Amino acid sequence: MTIRVLIADDQQAVREALILTLDGEPDIEVVGEAADGAEAVHLALWRRPDVVVMDLRMPYVDGIAAIRQLAEVETPPRVLALTTFDTDEYLFGALQSGASGFLLKDSDPELLLEAVRALHGGHGLVDPKVTTRLIHRFARLSPASAADARQRLTTRELEVLRQLARGLSNAEIARALTIEEGTVKTHVASILRKLGLPSRVRAVIYAYEHGLAPRD
Repeated sequence: MTIRVLIADDQQAVREALILTLDGEPDIEVVGEAADGAEAVHLALWRRPDVVVMDLRMPYVDGIAAIRQLAEVETPPRVLALTTFDTDEYLFGALQSGASGFLLKDSDPELLLEAVRALHGGHGLVDPKVTTRLIHRFARLSPASAADARQRLTTRELEVLRQLARGLSNAEIARALTIEEGTVKTHVASILRKLGLPSRVRAVIYAYEHGLAPRD
């Protein structure tokens, strides 16, 4: 299956570099490019990409606002936030707005390809350079009540959510809980649906916010 990708960045040279990296892959097709957030939202509604690679600093409508708008459509694309600026404002703003992944622009092209494929597969990916800071930030939070999650989720789903918060893949969760990988996928999909979350990354954030993640 070909992964349809839309690129949004206000710098033409950056867009051309991203297209060169992505469009050369046999399983990826760049279906459009936008120079600002408003154009990105318009093209996403028209071209229906699977993944949007979204710069966060753009004129008129910035990337975070565009991500928030895309999260509200009936079948939203997965959004990979891309930025030069390694700041908490951009990192947490993008993920809280609905992005499924976050990369710095100086990341290796291989990581970009991995991220696009991971998002298309229903997973999330955060640049390793900021993952530790992300986890520590949410680990320091005073957790919100977990009662609602415990009422909505089964015991097994809560176990899977805790393993997600450890950063484990579906295969690793399956080994840890001694269940089939397909069963893990079913549980993850059920968790996202029951909690109204758009991605695995948001599930991890939810787990930390509600005191459901391991504190070690």
